[in-house]
Amino acid sequence: MTVGELVKHSQTRIDAAVIRGGTSKGLYFLADDLPADAATRDAVLLAAMGSPDARQIDGMGGADPLTSKVAIVSRATRPDADVDYLFAQVVVDEARVDYGQNCGNLLAGVGPFAIERGLVVVTGDVTDVAIHMVNTGQVALATVQTPAHSVKYDGDVAIDGVPGTAAPIPLMFRDTAGSTCGALFPTGARQDVVDGVAVTCIDNGMPLVLMRAADLGCTGTESCEQLESGAQFQALREKIEAIRLAVGPRMNLGDVRSRTVPKMCLVASPQAGGALLTRCFIPHRCHSSIGVLAAVSVATAAALPGTVCHDLAVVPDDAAPLMSIEHPTGEFTVRLTLARNEAGDSEVTGAGLLRTARWLFDGQVCIARSVWAQGGNA
Repeated sequence: MTVGELVKHSQTRIDAAVIRGGTSKGLYFLADDLPADAATRDAVLLAAMGSPDARQIDGMGGADPLTSKVAIVSRATRPDADVDYLFAQVVVDEARVDYGQNCGNLLAGVGPFAIERGLVVVTGDVTDVAIHMVNTGQVALATVQTPAHSVKYDGDVAIDGVPGTAAPIPLMFRDTAGSTCGALFPTGARQDVVDGVAVTCIDNGMPLVLMRAADLGCTGTESCEQLESGAQFQALREKIEAIRLAVGPRMNLGDVRSRTVPKMCLVASPQAGGALLTRCFIPHRCHSSIGVLAAVSVATAAALPGTVCHDLAVVPDDAAPLMSIEHPTGEFTVRLTLARNEAGDSEVTGAGLLRTARWLFDGQVCIARSVWAQGGNA
């Protein structure tokens, strides 16, 4: 055996891409390149990311939930989609992989990945990719720019939280209401009182608990650093976690102590001309921006009367309002489609938004052979 052969086969190598999707970044795999057994697959993903370790120094993770994510893509298993997308949140400092939610940011990279890997055929200057979000069973439509029969990544669209500009990838969501919890307002009410705090529990693609910042002694303008590590906010963090644990069963999520949902979100009146100001926890670290589907859930709650945030929000008088959700590093715009139901009440019938993505790396991720005893793609 030559030195080159020894290096090539000393670890298990798995085809993968690193793609920035929206304000997140993660590893993208074809499902066929990963173990079919779920437990073995999780062990492989943990090894690939370097978890559990706060620095993820021995893997591809970036020591942050936003960069410890995985997209697993395959041909669609249902007729109304082109591909299946299974999202995996690899916990940074625990040996755990969570599949209990979607990720709308990594979703932005699924269309380009599917095209580049040959799962979807280019149809013209733009190619629509219908994506089955396996975690919750919903379908999203991504429109990818494909001039000259290849994915275009450069463009003039800027999104807060990402430097520079890139090609736009519009995302439209179908039937996201109650996708994880079974109902848009899973507790059956638009407001509940939990541990003395008024909350709105909502699921329009992402299970979320909204709380008025003022009710918890905050302004809502605090920095992520203050909310995450400031000693003066220790009681706040403990209060938020107590509420999260209490509402888990009420939201049909069960015991959420070891889950990454529901996300927790402080809300306040907008400060920069938007619809609402937010500080989201995912679920224990303060998000430097806001997740795609979390923004959809926030915008939905803001638009509907009776929630804890409706009276704080500035909602455009429009059947398809653009809702600018303010977050620590800028804003996230969601377009809602509103209609009246038979009772004459407002309801949200659709949501769309704009993301970008960029392919960062294409190659193989290496793990110890012992993790995947069968040898994988080595």
